[in-house]
Amino acid sequence: METPKVYIETTLFNMYFAETRGQYYGKTVEYCRDARRFFAAVEAGEFEPYTSEAVIDELMETHNTGHRAEMMKLVEDFAITSLPVNERVRWLADRYIEAGAIPAKQRTDALHVASATVHGLDFIVSLNFKHIVKDKAILLTAMVNEDEGYDGIGIHEPGEITDDGRT
Repeated sequence: METPKVYIETTLFNMYFAETRGQYYGKTVEYCRDARRFFAAVEAGEFEPYTSEAVIDELMETHNTGHRAEMMKLVEDFAITSLPVNERVRWLADRYIEAGAIPAKQRTDALHVASATVHGLDFIVSLNFKHIVKDKAILLTAMVNEDEGYDGIGIHEPGEITDDGRT
């Protein structure tokens, strides 16, 4: 079996550090643990990690330089390949927005899904429940992908794809 190719969306880089950033309460505790478990699975070779220029741009917009450096170091430490956001990616992202899968004001979120799709990855791992890991977005992006001749792409939160003992 081939190692699944996984797109790591911006929220996982942030959530990896939630415990040390004063955000460790409520559901954040579970999400932080799931993000760390996911990165451990990447390190163990269970997933082939990718992200995109769109994620790198978002990470670089982080005002806290220390936090920005920590997140960028994850890209290096886990040998995460950054995919280009090319014309085909931008075009497909626009199709998602036109279909109502992702709001126009959240174009970067559409770029994440489009990057993973155009580059033929197996799935996206995200904690963005507002625009990406959401039934409407999952359904409508799948419909657009089918209409445009792309394979389907799984969209999951990290706890759904790691072997963490949950049932």
